[in-house]
Amino acid sequence: MPKSSHTNASVAPVAELSAHVIEQVSRAIVGKQLVLEQIMAAFLAGGHVLLEDYPGLAKTLIANSFARALGMAFRRIQFTPDLLPGDITGGYIYNRAQNEFVLRQGPIFANIILADEINRASPRTQSALLEAMQEYQVTLEGETMRLPEPFIVVATQNPIEYEGTFPLPEAQLDRFIMKLSVGYPSAPEEQEILRRRRERRHDEFDIEPATDAAGLLAMRQAVEEVFVDPDIEHYIVELTRRTRAYRQVAVGASPRGALALLKLSRAWAAMNGRAYVLPDDVKSFSRPALSHRLVLEPDLWTVPRAAEDIVASVTQATPVPVIEG
Repeated sequence: MPKSSHTNASVAPVAELSAHVIEQVSRAIVGKQLVLEQIMAAFLAGGHVLLEDYPGLAKTLIANSFARALGMAFRRIQFTPDLLPGDITGGYIYNRAQNEFVLRQGPIFANIILADEINRASPRTQSALLEAMQEYQVTLEGETMRLPEPFIVVATQNPIEYEGTFPLPEAQLDRFIMKLSVGYPSAPEEQEILRRRRERRHDEFDIEPATDAAGLLAMRQAVEEVFVDPDIEHYIVELTRRTRAYRQVAVGASPRGALALLKLSRAWAAMNGRAYVLPDDVKSFSRPALSHRLVLEPDLWTVPRAAEDIVASVTQATPVPVIEG
């Protein structure tokens, strides 16, 4: 694989602004630097994020903090079994004073949407997000309306509660660019959380906007300038194809998974001040970008982290392209 001749000047503002955004979010989130960086990469890649973890691990706080640090409109939707699609998208209501139907926009018309406990809503309600997540638009009564730019969905779900839940269909899981777990803090980090709360004397966090919607769109445009060598593209294709041939996988990663790896790798390179992608950039996102796209054989359905382990095995077995010189 030949070296790229691309310079790093075009991505320097991306690295600087991304670090500033994460610094602001870190005022509220303690000790989860890698998770925050991965979420920032997803935002730069133009994707949606699924956070699957136990209650009380700051999933909602992470989404809210990023919205404030990015200076964008934020809406939280609590998914419940009785939630209807119209509660998300909105609809037309009759206005007696004007003697006409007027549009009442739902909470989906914002930049960052938190779909809290998304698997508690019925499949009919979950499907209300499909068009929005893929086409960035909503269709109401035959009229198509564009959503604000940028538009990002951060969804959460609890991995230990199954009663009264509806698992996300594969088509919807495939629309999340990555799935992450926040994880418990270490003992020193948990003590730091307590210390900060005691010194603040209130629950609110002081987070200042590091950029705005136009700034994030400009950062995304800069990421599009990051160079990807054909050997890196071949490496990404091999990773996704090998998940389809794995003996314990019924359905492997789709081409959308390969595109997710490409986008995330370019974003990660830009966040690190590079205008070219390295194999390590791809390997960094193989598990969060591919594991939720696999449909496993029935004997692995109850094995914890089976999909992540399969992707790790595939990544380890796939030959890595070598930089010449």
